[in-house]
Amino acid sequence: MSAGARLVDLVQSRIDEFLDGRSPILASIADDTAPFERFSRDFLRFGKRYRARFCYWGWQAVQGFDGVEDPFGDTGRKDLPAVIGVAAALELFHAAALVHDDLIDASDTRRGMPAAHRLFEREHRDRNWVGDATRFGMSSGLLLGDLLLVWSDELFADSIDLLRDRDDARAARVEFNRMRTDVTAGQYLDIVAEAAWPAVPDDRALDVAERVIVYKSAKYSIEAPLAIGASLGGASMAQLAALRDFGLPLGIAFQLRDDLLGVFGDSELTGKPAGDDLVEGKRTVLIALTRQTLPPSVKRTLDELLGDPDLDGDQVQMLQETIRASGAIDEVERMITVNVEQALDALDDAPLTSDARDALSTLADSVSVRAA
Repeated sequence: MSAGARLVDLVQSRIDEFLDGRSPILASIADDTAPFERFSRDFLRFGKRYRARFCYWGWQAVQGFDGVEDPFGDTGRKDLPAVIGVAAALELFHAAALVHDDLIDASDTRRGMPAAHRLFEREHRDRNWVGDATRFGMSSGLLLGDLLLVWSDELFADSIDLLRDRDDARAARVEFNRMRTDVTAGQYLDIVAEAAWPAVPDDRALDVAERVIVYKSAKYSIEAPLAIGASLGGASMAQLAALRDFGLPLGIAFQLRDDLLGVFGDSELTGKPAGDDLVEGKRTVLIALTRQTLPPSVKRTLDELLGDPDLDGDQVQMLQETIRASGAIDEVERMITVNVEQALDALDDAPLTSDARDALSTLADSVSVRAA
């Protein structure tokens, strides 16, 4: 089994163990809370575990385990349980963010399954309860996301308590706290961009979209997990700087790829309907670049259709063709390449372990060249 697969198994085991500990608490409150546990387990059983991986390799990058045959064996186990626990806490936080994001975007699906609020909505209907099923689903989904946030903090706190060095624990907590503020502010900037775009001058639209990428995704997806993991290992300022210089541009490339998949991705692979970002009206870098090249009449048509929840297949296809013809796809691909190259350049001669540099280079390819 590869180190990556072994790490995923360890993180999943820690998530399952944590949920096993919370199950009797929910049961002691009421049987009606059972969907919280059931849906949590469903959402936490899938995913690419990128945040957990970057957290682990941020730690490995400063620990000096180069050449260890089994990095999860006795030789490399200093503080490993704490690191695995923190990595699992990041996955809980990510699950909470996805539950809330699907609510904000009114998404029906996530990873090919019904979104959490849709599962609660179905629970309401299956039990023939009174009141509005949709409203019940939204309210319950909000609470599930809140519960996952609470649990992520509990697991994070329990895990850093296992660290031998309290300064490292405090440094990791600072990074974790900052990550949560950044991504929440970034999510708000995203919904502001969707609502306020008519008031944004065309020459500012790209800057606005890029700012959303940085705070909603790039920092939270890659830079922050790296910094948290490195802090667990007592990283120096130089090591943290190198990991940030790698993580931020790679996080931007990661989200730019997501923007392309949100419009052109294969629904069988992404688990989302084709052109989902068009229906949701996402004002992404891809859209900002598209609008820069369109004649006024075509731009007006794009603006009128983007975000229309009643878009049909033909209209989605028309918008896709408009984006293709604008040259925006090629420009986004160029931006992805430039950001990945910048990230990899930051690893050259960085004061990090060579095994970690190799693993991070491989992850850079994985997050930037993908179909889901």
